[in-house]
Amino acid sequence: MNKASVLIVEDHPIFSKGLSLLINAEESFTVVGEARNGSEALSMLVEKKPDLAVVDLNLGDEDGLEIIAAMKSRAANLKILVLSMYDERYYAERALKAGASGYVMKEEASTLVIDALKTVLQGKIWLSENEQNYLNEHLEGQDISSSDDCFASINQLSNRQLQVFLLIGKGFGTIEIAAKLDLSTKTIDAHKEHIKQKLHCANSQELRQLAVQWNAR
Repeated sequence: MNKASVLIVEDHPIFSKGLSLLINAEESFTVVGEARNGSEALSMLVEKKPDLAVVDLNLGDEDGLEIIAAMKSRAANLKILVLSMYDERYYAERALKAGASGYVMKEEASTLVIDALKTVLQGKIWLSENEQNYLNEHLEGQDISSSDDCFASINQLSNRQLQVFLLIGKGFGTIEIAAKLDLSTKTIDAHKEHIKQKLHCANSQELRQLAVQWNAR
C-alpha cells in the first residue's frame, strides 16, 4: 500500500520527533522530513514533494500563516494541517483562508492528529465541533462577538496586525518589529494605533500588557 508522505514544520525538536513517531506508527503515513522554519519547509517541499504538511503557527519570529500561504503557492495540491498551541477560536479561520485544510490544538494532538490527517488527505476540512459551530454561526450572520473574554476582539485584527501584536507580546519594540517585518517604523506605529483602537487599549502600556498576557496563554 502506498503511504501518504508527510512533512512536519515545527521548531521544537522534541515535539517534532514525538509527532514523527506518532505519524510513522500509522501504516498509511510516512514522515519524509522535519523542517524547523519557513525556508527549510519550502526547500523540503521541493525536494520531498510531500502529500501533506503539518505546520505549527508559532515558528519563532516567523508567521506560520505566511509560511502556509507560501507553501500553497508552490504546491497547490499540498494538504496542510495546522497543529498549534494557539486557540482555534482566533486562528482556525485565518489558517483556512491562508490555505490550510484543518486545525488541531497541540493539547489534542495525540488523539486527533491521525484522524485529522486522514480527513484532510481526502480533501475535507478538519475542525473541532465547537469551531465548526462557530464558523457556521459566523457564515449565517449571527452575533458571535459578544463575550466577556478580554481577548474577544482579537478576531478584528488583520493578519499583519495580529503579527505585530504577537511580537509586542514577545518584548520587541517598534524598531525591532519594523526590521523583522521589513516595514517602516511609521507603518508599525500606525498598526499599533489601529490595534489599540480595536482592542480598546487606552495607551501603549495597556497594549503591551495585553500582548504579554496573550502570549502567555
